[in-house]
Amino acid sequence: MPQIPDKVYFRIGEVAEIVGVETHVLRYWETEFPQVRPDRAASKQRLYRRPHLEMFLEIKRLLYDEEYTISGARKKLERLRHGDVDADDTLVRVKNGLEEIKRILD
Repeated sequence: MPQIPDKVYFRIGEVAEIVGVETHVLRYWETEFPQVRPDRAASKQRLYRRPHLEMFLEIKRLLYDEEYTISGARKKLERLRHGDVDADDTLVRVKNGLEEIKRILD
């Protein structure tokens, strides 16, 4: 996980750099994931807090590493918020582990 600087607010460019995606991706994720709603400065500029960055990193992991769809990632985050963990999560981890082993052996 990338190192998150110790500060209260982050601007969208800083968040994009830390998370490793373009700013337009962050703006899109804001529309798809209700868990990420930044504060706004008087100038209407987005101001993110540390929990927003952590959520963006988790969204990126689910979408890019675990290969969830947007809808699937949204549901997964909602289940995690309520403390629900199910067999699907275990199956996804096993599948990804097996695929990684296959890539190593090929």
